[in-house]
Amino acid sequence: MDRFAWQVCAKSARDWEAALEALEPVRAPAFQQGAVYGAIAEAAGRRVARLELRSSGRQIGLVQMIGQAGLWPISRGPVFAPDLTAVQQRAALRALAQRVGVVLATPELPVAGAGLIPLVTSRHQAIWDLSLGPEALRAGLAGKWRNRLSAAERAGLVLCPETDLAGVLEQDRAQQRARGYRALPPGFTRNWSRIAPQDLMALRVETPAGQRIAAGIFLIHGTGASYHIGWSADAGRAGSAHNLMLWQAALQLRARGVRQLDLGAVDGEEGAGRMRFKLGTGARAERLGQTCWVLPG
Repeated sequence: MDRFAWQVCAKSARDWEAALEALEPVRAPAFQQGAVYGAIAEAAGRRVARLELRSSGRQIGLVQMIGQAGLWPISRGPVFAPDLTAVQQRAALRALAQRVGVVLATPELPVAGAGLIPLVTSRHQAIWDLSLGPEALRAGLAGKWRNRLSAAERAGLVLCPETDLAGVLEQDRAQQRARGYRALPPGFTRNWSRIAPQDLMALRVETPAGQRIAAGIFLIHGTGASYHIGWSADAGRAGSAHNLMLWQAALQLRARGVRQLDLGAVDGEEGAGRMRFKLGTGARAERLGQTCWVLPG
């Protein structure tokens, strides 16, 4: 069995992001493992720990953990080198628990076996590969999704930058109350905008008459991005404004070097309509690891 030893990583925020990209050049790590997420947690007074795992002089693992009441939760991490087997990843997780204490991990990819006690079943995320060209991306849209996009384009809907971030956050809170779900608090988005304004893209969709009918916020983290907030008025839903916004956002993100767009959860509680909307882009439903209590080993 491989023996793994985690060490504290003192990289700067920029070097941390570069190390993540070098370690996993194909699958963009989730924003929960990124430097901005850690900076937001630190600003809120939380403990943030970053560690690296090396073998034979090669970096094979990175993890960012946000301490909470004596626990070390890991969200969508650690980030491992692609050639590490599931058995090696499990051993590395147990070595991490041996190093830091109580670890509750939700790995990016499924990992199971001895020493990992399941607590919450795994969920699925819609991951849209933006590495293809625009024509191939459009061809990959589901037929009905593409038809709605074309209808929004023919209607003359206009996409433009959103400058009223506070307004979008308030509308999103109202939307959450109406639909009965919860997401990250508005302060998270405000802090992201303050710490890394260049890595937040806010967009709005207007009618030809200038009426605002939809808005969205995207978080950019390395070569990945996440669809963070989406709001739509009744007229926006009727006019397929979100199809236009998401399509144009994907093209803009791709032009910035983003290879992968995380559209969020696509499990039962997400709602069939929203699930079809996300997967209609051609995104694939990827299973995350289950949340587990990691025993030292």
